[in-house]
Amino acid sequence: MNFYKDFDFKKADILIESAIEEDKGKGDITSELLIPRVKNSIAEVLVKEPCILAGAEIFRRVFHIIDKKIRVTFFVKEGEKILKKQVIGEITGNTRKILLGERLALNIIQRMSGVATATSELTRKLSNDNIRLIDTRKTTPNMRLFEKAAVLIGGGANHRMRLDDMMLIKDNHIEANGGIINTMEKLKKLGNKINVPVEIEVKDLEELGIVAESGKGIVDRVMLDNFPVEDVKRAVEICDGNFEIEVSGGISLDNISRYKKIKGVDFISSGALTHSVKSIDISLEFIT
Repeated sequence: MNFYKDFDFKKADILIESAIEEDKGKGDITSELLIPRVKNSIAEVLVKEPCILAGAEIFRRVFHIIDKKIRVTFFVKEGEKILKKQVIGEITGNTRKILLGERLALNIIQRMSGVATATSELTRKLSNDNIRLIDTRKTTPNMRLFEKAAVLIGGGANHRMRLDDMMLIKDNHIEANGGIINTMEKLKKLGNKINVPVEIEVKDLEELGIVAESGKGIVDRVMLDNFPVEDVKRAVEICDGNFEIEVSGGISLDNISRYKKIKGVDFISSGALTHSVKSIDISLEFIT
């Protein structure tokens, strides 16, 4: 499966180049003083704990940007389950250049594999192909492109990438507009000026009722924020197929299975996929 089909590699390269500059400063003093300029080495990529691999392509790209002569070979594919202490790849090339890219490449593949693993675990616990597990904008600054790619690799789907992808009316928008009724009135007046999908967050069944009554043809999706399971079931009835339904708020491994038998829910979003995952322990081990 091509997880990078719609990936913005041009933007990724800019981010990688910026990260390289951040890391190296005026140069890698240690390597320049200790390692001969012409020395070549071979190193293995070792995964020290079970995970879902994500970021191999970005790992490879880091070294390609540093030195196109460095050869990176992976023995496994993105999205594969990796065992503890499994060697997944090999790097061959100039020793100084490998050392220059080592930390950045590992940081990215560790983080992406952590996100993919968390996504895979939640998806498996949900166990419902009719409900799509999606991410949020609660991502690490300047890492969103990579973290959202990792969600796809882990079996999830992406919500909006940027603020201009859709109109998502959250609780603060509603409060700033003087409440849900005023907000819906403004939406009606906007009419065909809106050329992106519209989603609105509701905090209870009362707000949902207002949206259901006045939002047909205007609102595409409603977000049920921190709704109890029984209220989610009632919300499905109120929406009556007129809107997509997204469940959000405090979704975790401990509670996601409560939603798997509810018919009519289209999405479950979880900020935890990106904002609080543990990076996977992966190392680069020189063998020559």
